[in-house]
Amino acid sequence: MHVTAADGTRLFYRDWGSGPPVVFTHSWSLHSAMWEYQFTALLAEGFRCVAHDRRGHGRSDERGRGYDLHTLAGDLAALLEHLDLRDVTLVGHSMGCSEIVRYLAAHGSERVSRAVLVGAMTPLLLRTDDAPEGLDPMFLQATLQALRTDRPRWFRESAAGYFATAGTGSWVSPALVDDGVATILACPLEVQTTCLQVVMGTDLRADLRGIDVPVLLVHGDADESAPIDLTARRTAPLIPDARLEVYAGAPHGLYVTEAARLTKDVLAFARP
Repeated sequence: MHVTAADGTRLFYRDWGSGPPVVFTHSWSLHSAMWEYQFTALLAEGFRCVAHDRRGHGRSDERGRGYDLHTLAGDLAALLEHLDLRDVTLVGHSMGCSEIVRYLAAHGSERVSRAVLVGAMTPLLLRTDDAPEGLDPMFLQATLQALRTDRPRWFRESAAGYFATAGTGSWVSPALVDDGVATILACPLEVQTTCLQVVMGTDLRADLRGIDVPVLLVHGDADESAPIDLTARRTAPLIPDARLEVYAGAPHGLYVTEAARLTKDVLAFARP
């Protein structure tokens, strides 16, 4: 199924089940199928699960424009309006959290009752004069150069930290890692690099302060992609009604590595 965004971009979406709606936004470079474990569990509990592929990802149209957060939030708005969803629980991971935050700032919470931000990349990753704790902008430039030079190598070398495959007692299989890397590499390079610059360089502090629905932040304290002290622990105090749930030893890819625990927390938070 597809919905058409304001600029004509066709966005693929999944819409399963009936009951209270939970709408998922996916990570940087992945697509909506990343939520398959959560979909299965929530459907069994009587929820309606909806998720779209970000433009340029998965089965959505690839455009040479529209990868700023304002446009991406508009794409999410188009989906909610197309399906006329209300009393929605929004659930995002990584870059998907940034889209949710900008959606709430730009479109309000008329259709939304609560939000879950998993492994959020907010509020601002890069160092600025008024955010000296951020990353050196040269870190972003080095990452972009590595992606443009040999992105299969970069993603393969990053996979161990993303899935915590080297951790004591890790159950993550090589097949699962291979599937994740293959999915990521299917995302076009220019879409990846543009989105990375957006998610790392957009200041969402003002957006976060204006959120008027309850928010659950879920974050692993071993997250190498979005270090918790730089992201979740700085995000939580900015949101008027937020609770931070820290998963000890969990990495960025905790939607897989901690799937059962995450699903349980989402279920408890999303029940009307």
